[in-house]
Amino acid sequence: MLHLLKNKLVKREREELDKMLEENRRRVEEAQKREALEQQRKEEERYRELEQLQRQKEEAMRRKKLEEEEERSNQMKLLGKNKTRPKLSFGLGLK
Repeated sequence: MLHLLKNKLVKREREELDKMLEENRRRVEEAQKREALEQQRKEEERYRELEQLQRQKEEAMRRKKLEEEEERSNQMKLLGKNKTRPKLSFGLGLK
């Protein structure tokens, strides 16, 4: 009888330990999953920031190029060089 009670006690303790281990394993898995999701969120946010910076850089370069082209065009107009072949202001004396 004592042996039977001891076996039941051991069995119950073993079941409780198994239950505790399972609960701990589940908590660890949940924590790892949360950590992985947080890491993924941070990486996606960083990627979006880099994309935004790239778009801003490209837009700034595009604006600079347009400004340079406009400035060059204005200089050509001021110098009267907006035509492909400049007119000669003197006649060529062909004899």
